[in-house]
Parts: sequence; structure tokens; C-alpha cells
Amino acid sequence: MILWETFDQNEIYILVALVIVYTVFFILPKKIPRHITLLFLVWGFATATFFDFTLGGKVMDLYSVNDSGQYELSDLLTYFLFAPFSYFFVYFYHYFQVGRKSIIFYIAGWTILGILMEQLSRFMEMTHYGDGYSVYFSVVIFLGVQTTTALYYELILRQQRKIGDERS
Repeated sequence: MILWETFDQNEIYILVALVIVYTVFFILPKKIPRHITLLFLVWGFATATFFDFTLGGKVMDLYSVNDSGQYELSDLLTYFLFAPFSYFFVYFYHYFQVGRKSIIFYIAGWTILGILMEQLSRFMEMTHYGDGYSVYFSVVIFLGVQTTTALYYELILRQQRKIGDERS
């Protein structure tokens, strides 16, 4: 891993985005237990890493991140940028008490937000689409990841209720 090939707008974009995202993360009132918060931070990091290494890596090579073909520090920082978004998804899912009737709209809203962020990342030259990659692939990925995240959170809530009922 190299520090970076050139320090330019995409590295500045990542650093500014990290400051903004983690500032929001730390100032939001804590409504979710710490262990679930940590779980979804890891979940966001892991899903970003998984898709980057499969779609953007040597497996499929459909897009690249940042401005070097080598693994840079800014690539790693990008994964840390994705981690809080998984937490924010769950945080606002909990805050707005998203139910069965509104889950589709909630996931669609987050998909739109994800596409907007991806387009901003393309504009800032952090993400570069390769041959054959389209924003439509990202829509499918966002829909799948967010649906899985919501289902995972619901599973955790059920398990917590079950444990709480057993203790009563």
C-alpha cells in the first residue's frame, strides 16, 4: 500500500467527507446500543470492501477508486467513509420507526442518496467507471445491500426481544 500517488481533489474530497460524516456520527443522539452501533459500522465497512474488491478489483474490474492502480491509503479511508452510512441507515430506520408499509420508500430514498453520493464521487474523480459498468448496476447493489441491512437489523431486534422475554 502506498500513501498516494498524487494528493489532489479526490484525496481532499475523502478527507472532507470523513470529517463531515464522523462529525454527524458523533453529534447524533445515541438511540442505538453501542454493540449494535459497532456491528453496523463493521457491516458498512465490510459491504463496501466486498463490492470494491469484487466489482472494482481484479475479479471483475468494472470500476476503479481514486487515481492510482495501486492500493492507496485513500482507498482504505474510503471504506471508513462507508461505515457510518450503514449506521445512519439503521439509526434513521429506528428513529422514523420504518414499518412494512414504508420500507420500500425508505430503501428507495437511501438508494437515491447513494446514487447522488456516487455521482458526486465521480465528479470529484474518486470513482471511475470502467468499460461495461453503469449507474444501473449501482442501483441494484444499493437496493440489495439496503434491503439486506434492514432485514439484518430486524433480525437483531427480534433476537434482542427474544433474549429480553427469556430474562423476564
